Amino acid sequence: MTTSFVLLSDTHLPKRAKDLPAALWADIDAADLVVHAGDWVDLATLDAVQGRSRRSEGVRGNNDGPEFDDRLPLVARFTVEDLRFALVHETGAATGRERRADAAYPDTDVLVFGHSHIPWDSVAPSGMRLLNPGSPTDRRRQPDFTWMRGTVDERALTVETVRLPPAAR
Repeated sequence: MTTSFVLLSDTHLPKRAKDLPAALWADIDAADLVVHAGDWVDLATLDAVQGRSRRSEGVRGNNDGPEFDDRLPLVARFTVEDLRFALVHETGAATGRERRADAAYPDTDVLVFGHSHIPWDSVAPSGMRLLNPGSPTDRRRQPDFTWMRGTVDERALTVETVRLPPAAR
């Protein structure tokens, strides 16, 4: 069985944009699983993403207020086709991230995180994959708005970063 997924983070609606890009909504509608690594900012975004997702996993970020406390954890763990995922908003500085992740998230195959708005795809010494989808609404110093999509097929993980240039938004 193949599971399709979308990874997103740092949506910051409605401050950074009025809505998510149409291409991202199309990916959400098509995916088996939607994973959001925090900084939703408003509950309407959480409700909309959950309402359009077949399955969703999410955590709250540093910009998510107390209204998120009863809805989302700070850390989530779940499995997709026997791959063990951990989901968190912040992982600290880029330097040493892989080694810190190994220590903080043992028994994890894939760590999804956000916060920096910078896409990240690396492998820790343990073999754990670290993924940050960036932001589809606030690119900061990045040339494009970003999110990730991919598949898990019999524990094989395939991921691509979707890049949306500002002119296409």
